[in-house]
Amino acid sequence: MKYLKYFFQFLIIIIFFLIFRILGPNISAKIGGKLFEKVGPLFRSKKIIYSNIKKVFPEINLVDLKKISSSMWNNYGRLFAEYVFIKNFRVGNLASKINIEGNEILEEIRKNNKQVVFVSGHFSNFELMAMQIEKAGINLATIYRPLNNIYLNPIMERIRKKYICKNQIRKGIGGIKKLIKLKKLNYSTALMIDQRVSEGILSDFFNQKALTTTIPAQLVKKFNIPVVLVSINRIKGTNFKMTIKKPIFFSKDKTIESITNELNHELEKLIIKNPNEWIWSHNRWK
Repeated sequence: MKYLKYFFQFLIIIIFFLIFRILGPNISAKIGGKLFEKVGPLFRSKKIIYSNIKKVFPEINLVDLKKISSSMWNNYGRLFAEYVFIKNFRVGNLASKINIEGNEILEEIRKNNKQVVFVSGHFSNFELMAMQIEKAGINLATIYRPLNNIYLNPIMERIRKKYICKNQIRKGIGGIKKLIKLKKLNYSTALMIDQRVSEGILSDFFNQKALTTTIPAQLVKKFNIPVVLVSINRIKGTNFKMTIKKPIFFSKDKTIESITNELNHELEKLIIKNPNEWIWSHNRWK
């Protein structure tokens, strides 16, 4: 029954992708946004979303609560539609739609062949961040979690490898081995740190404990490299602003736990600054 559900999901998504290809990026993004505002709450628990928002904004009123939830779904739908046009963001007519603040930091990393850990969260069209870092000429490997849908996942993996970042590393033991191999070849790493992971540690996140990945902290400790925080915001339509922060250097006496806590605090700042585009539907504090 589960695989039958996945197959029908796959068919529906492919049909929408074909329609979006005909309509073009701007109209498709608008339709995707409105569509997800309507159907998104049918597939993800409104209770979890509202509970998550209240953990971050305990004094929020119902009007603003609904506004953040609706905006999140709208952005989620736009992201869904924009997958069809990922190639255009890389080499086509949408490439100029991404403005990068802190490009000089990427240039310094590239020029000096430095190795860093890029970290971010699921904001806006988060796929564009790794794309831009690799386009800047930096040797990069990204860590990702495969989709549950076995029919859709191969397609998404091909899209990611071809247009986002060619070195895609699956979470898990096999992926870690590949990651270490690439680190020894002086590759930088990019990953999202805002999802709950079973292999993580309980770390401070908005004054509550949340399971958090320790991969960035482990790489910092093992290879003595800095962390670079990256964020992306949707300015209007298919226009984006990507921000590269200055590298964060951790002293050698910092523990895995303390580094992970500090990175979570940096993520908190991004969420507070741009709550409408963060994906609140994950059961982050489970």
